[in-house]
Amino acid sequence: MYTPKYLNNSKKEASNFWLDALFFPFAVLYGELLLRIFVADITFFSAAFIRVLFFSLAAGLLIYSLLSLIPKRKVRRGIAIGLLVIGAVVLCVQYCCKGFFRIYFPFLYVLGMSGQATGDFSGNIVDVMLSSIPFILLSFLPTILFVVLRKCFFTRRPTHIGSRIVVAGLMVVLQILGVATSNTDEAEPLYTYNFSTNEAIPEFGVLTTMRLELQYAIFGNPAPPELELDLPPLPSYSSQNSQTPATEPDSTQDPEASTPPEVTEPPVIEYGYNILDRIDFEAMANSTSNNTLESMHKYFGALEPSQKNEYTGRFAGKNLILITAEAFSPYVISEELTPTLYRLTHESFVFNNFYQPNWSQSTSGGEFAVMTGVIPTWVNSSTAFMASIGKNMKTGLGWLFQEQGYSALAYHNNTHTYYSRNKTHPNLGYDFTAIGNGLQLPSDKWPRSDLEMMEATVDDYIAEYVNNGKNFHAYYMTVSGHALYNWGGNAMSRKYKEIAQQAYPNSSQTVQAYIACNLELEYALSHLVQRLEEAGIADDTVIVLAADHYPYGMIENGVDYYNELTGLNDSESAISRYENTLILWCGDGAETVVVDTPCSSIDIVPTLLNLFGIDYDSRLYSGRDVFATNYTVDQASTCMPLVVLPNTGGTSWITAAGTYHASKKTFIPNPGVEVDDEYVETVKTLVQAKMTYAKYILQQDYYDEIFD
Repeated sequence: MYTPKYLNNSKKEASNFWLDALFFPFAVLYGELLLRIFVADITFFSAAFIRVLFFSLAAGLLIYSLLSLIPKRKVRRGIAIGLLVIGAVVLCVQYCCKGFFRIYFPFLYVLGMSGQATGDFSGNIVDVMLSSIPFILLSFLPTILFVVLRKCFFTRRPTHIGSRIVVAGLMVVLQILGVATSNTDEAEPLYTYNFSTNEAIPEFGVLTTMRLELQYAIFGNPAPPELELDLPPLPSYSSQNSQTPATEPDSTQDPEASTPPEVTEPPVIEYGYNILDRIDFEAMANSTSNNTLESMHKYFGALEPSQKNEYTGRFAGKNLILITAEAFSPYVISEELTPTLYRLTHESFVFNNFYQPNWSQSTSGGEFAVMTGVIPTWVNSSTAFMASIGKNMKTGLGWLFQEQGYSALAYHNNTHTYYSRNKTHPNLGYDFTAIGNGLQLPSDKWPRSDLEMMEATVDDYIAEYVNNGKNFHAYYMTVSGHALYNWGGNAMSRKYKEIAQQAYPNSSQTVQAYIACNLELEYALSHLVQRLEEAGIADDTVIVLAADHYPYGMIENGVDYYNELTGLNDSESAISRYENTLILWCGDGAETVVVDTPCSSIDIVPTLLNLFGIDYDSRLYSGRDVFATNYTVDQASTCMPLVVLPNTGGTSWITAAGTYHASKKTFIPNPGVEVDDEYVETVKTLVQAKMTYAKYILQQDYYDEIFD
């Protein structure tokens, strides 16, 4: 049967149109679904799947529409190949970040850190890429298909207005559906004011997350809804202690009477509060025209400060050494293999309920929490630490100890510019020394030696104290415990290979290598304690140590070796994954204190300030003094113990009353504790407020407003 030529051309043009128009939506969707298949902690079929479907198809249609506007066919094809390559690279980068760092990083942050990561972790990057080859090859499949079949695409430029209207209409409908499903009660905070790349990628997809990241970087995040804390009126507070006097003897009593005089109790101390009397939040709220600052003044002013207690000033006048230990876990501690770690965790203060949460910022977030007492939140595309550069951080230990006449020194046995520590740490009041900035170590193998760092630094400040009476506060960020955990790529693991293999003969290489590299931290602490004791100043010095994060590098090729180490058999969304230990030790021989109060890394700074008797305002920190007792176990309040655990299938939390598991949406009260029906919702609101105002502290340079 004869078919007119113009009809053949019309059919061919229609088929080419749909091939061009549908290729890109399905290419985008393919990449998003590939990530959901390969990443174990993403639930493939969920409400998020629908959102990713709508957004991916809409984005693909937009890409096609823009390409179709380009008049030259070869140019269209070239740009299309470039976009497909870029998309595959972005997908692979995020997959590798998740595989190595256990989190997804903002794209702008990855661009800024790529040079440093390539230089400092080149060996690790190669190992991660080799283990990711199947995913990488599959990610480039759409690009390969387009290149091979390129002559089948964009054979002619669509000119029919009807075709464009169909594509545009379908694109708009799909985008509206994506936005509508993202503005549900559960997803809306993450899609808007509480946006986080790490949490957004599983919920909205990589491409939509990049779009939101760029949008919020330019225009800022939407303001959160008004937080209804419904706090009771609070009394005025005083920073001064007072005493209730003992009962005076009755002056009318007959001195000759045979009844012995009543024994009076010692005066009862009415402890004051850790506040700065000069801060008047109400006055500041009334005098500002900035709505956000007004909200902040009202929020911080409504918080109940922590009360001073029997431990206030216990370490006044002593020296302080604070250590953030890379990927430290309490499961490396044994009395035989790590006697110094065992001693430090079983003397002075023993913490049975301490956590280092997943702040989604790797080492930078954990270190920020330890050093500032503020929840690390992403500020646009910057980590909290990087966002603090140039901001007033006078609430940090470096500045506060300097005000007490101490030297404030900080050390790191890796490159001084990594994570911009050459800017962040001086901004916290430290004289910062690291590789490339004054610290010279005998070996430059990766990772570098914690022991060599201690040997190169401790004698100087010890001598200054012994000879000149100059108190010191020294801070260390270690690196010997860094992943990867194997014999080939980890110099610290190789150094102690035989010891670890003999101690753990039945363990995997990953577990053995992790134990081995942590022996370097053990020997570094042994050297530190030995030098303090030899100088006769161990009783004048406090050592504090906390992890930056759990050793997520023990998860390799889909195998969770951390479960082998711990025996917990949990997942990254489980609360138990983030339970750690806090060392708080002094060589003064005082009786050991066992602490069962729930606490986390953000509580370290306010606790230390109270112990050292340094004046501070407890309301300005996300954390609290662990030893403060002005709370009631079964009642929600702004001064109660509160461990915030983001990225545990949502945001879980722990209080003295019990534990809320976000992944299960279940609150489990502690034995013998009963709470009212509103307790859980109230604490959820308090948690959201803590996280929101922690971000505002950096966004608004709030400490500069307070202390200007």
